[in-house]
Amino acid sequence: MPRVKRSTVIDAPIEAVWDMIRDFNGHDRWHPAVATSQVERGRPSDVVGCVRSFRLEDGSALREQLLSLSDLEQTFTYCLLDTPVPLFNYVAHVRLFPVTDGDQTYWEWESRFDTPAGRSEELAELVGEGIYVAGFEAIRSHLEPRHA
Repeated sequence: MPRVKRSTVIDAPIEAVWDMIRDFNGHDRWHPAVATSQVERGRPSDVVGCVRSFRLEDGSALREQLLSLSDLEQTFTYCLLDTPVPLFNYVAHVRLFPVTDGDQTYWEWESRFDTPAGRSEELAELVGEGIYVAGFEAIRSHLEPRHA
């Protein structure tokens, strides 16, 4: 079972980063891989149990479910329900921490999942770099003054 963990520091206050990523249905506004997204059955995107259905830029369709959301701790957890990529039992956790000596944000994004035999490294790289690092860079370009 691969465990993928990536982290970064964003040169923006934690409140600004949380405002961008908190909306479970808002990733189509900032993640470069996501083309469109909607929450099924018209449910609010901050209600635990809601399901987002989205399409990637390559046309792939995915569904993910929000498992937890804490404004107090600035964390959320979600799982994959449907995906064309063979990631099984995928559960991811996102958490933010304030960096107090510069009004910055430390962001951790991690997951665990099962893969078909022999594909662990390939799929861990896809998740770590293609999803997590790409997301970090996208938020950085939206929020950091030097990237704006």
